[in-house]
Amino acid sequence: MLTRIKDLATQLAPRLIEIRRHIHSHPELSGQEYQTAAFVAGVLSSSGLHVQEGIGKTGVIGELRNTGKDDRLLAIRTDMDALPIQERTGLEFVSRAEGIMHACGHDVHTTVGLGTAMILSQIAEELGGKVRFLFQPAEEIAQGANWMVKDGAIENVSAVLGIHVFPSIPAGSIGVRYGALTAAADDLEILIIGESGHGARPHEAVDAIWIASQVITALQQAISRTQNPLRPVVLSIGKISGGRAPNVIADKVQLLGTVRSLHPETRAHLPNWIENIVANVCHAYGAHYQVNYRQGVPSVQNDYTLTQLLQLSAEEAWSSDRVQVLPEPSLGAEDFSVYLEHVPGSMFRLGVGYKDRIINHSLHHPEFEVDESAIITGVVTMAYTAYKYFQQP
Repeated sequence: MLTRIKDLATQLAPRLIEIRRHIHSHPELSGQEYQTAAFVAGVLSSSGLHVQEGIGKTGVIGELRNTGKDDRLLAIRTDMDALPIQERTGLEFVSRAEGIMHACGHDVHTTVGLGTAMILSQIAEELGGKVRFLFQPAEEIAQGANWMVKDGAIENVSAVLGIHVFPSIPAGSIGVRYGALTAAADDLEILIIGESGHGARPHEAVDAIWIASQVITALQQAISRTQNPLRPVVLSIGKISGGRAPNVIADKVQLLGTVRSLHPETRAHLPNWIENIVANVCHAYGAHYQVNYRQGVPSVQNDYTLTQLLQLSAEEAWSSDRVQVLPEPSLGAEDFSVYLEHVPGSMFRLGVGYKDRIINHSLHHPEFEVDESAIITGVVTMAYTAYKYFQQP
């Protein structure tokens, strides 16, 4: 079966390159993936899958059904949205949308999903079970997975697999990670409320800007001395707003930031921990405060058995020297984790780096590029893992 899957992938390779370049040239922002969704639906329909559009607003489901005795339903999730970045790659198929770019590889993800669907549709009778392809919108704003789940995208699903490009390893390689793959990502808003006054008489006011700076410093220092260093926390303030004029002491300052963590227990106590620090600083200097902590997506926690299945399938397909067990998680976030709150699953990393380049630009960079040979590596790995899934009891 592996030989057959590889042969089918080789035959499809030119078409898959065309698909990826079409999607790359026509990127769409989160929740606006109308053309991409219509294109995906057309490819799925032409491959004989049962297609549903408008799932999770602009998402698409393609289901491969057969009459096998295996009642399990395997989901394969890929995402479709792009980023508000002006592309600077100079590629022939550069983005035609001003200020929008597939800088996170979702064009590759979508192509791998379509290629996998094309191959599995040709071996459907030998699968034994059902496969549901989830083409998800709005991953970049961490909303799409919730939209898809709300619309029933994973009803009756037994397991889910996902993929994400990884420029840090070369094309032709696969990276797997047991346990935590990505971090939980939460949003933080802190409002410091002081009292306005003349810049020449600071003792008559309560300087919200100065106090906000003390809050930021206290939070960063407290992480290194009150949080377990083996359970990392990253708190970054990305936006500060406040003040009215150079000679007027600010009475209000808004701080906006992100909080990343890997362990659920650590994440659970962070809201109170942050508020206590803010409260102590503000109390010391006579200010009031508001803290709004909004939980975003949880950490991707890969299921051991499914990760092992991915690793063994990839090693069989490509040899063990092309499969890496990643030693560290990423503190980036992925809303694939939302599906894992409902069903077991695993996401693997697809190497897309050029072997002969000194620099492979990172994700979200305006010059980010991928070695397109990686597409076949991803398609074969995903298709063969799906086949092996149904061979196991």
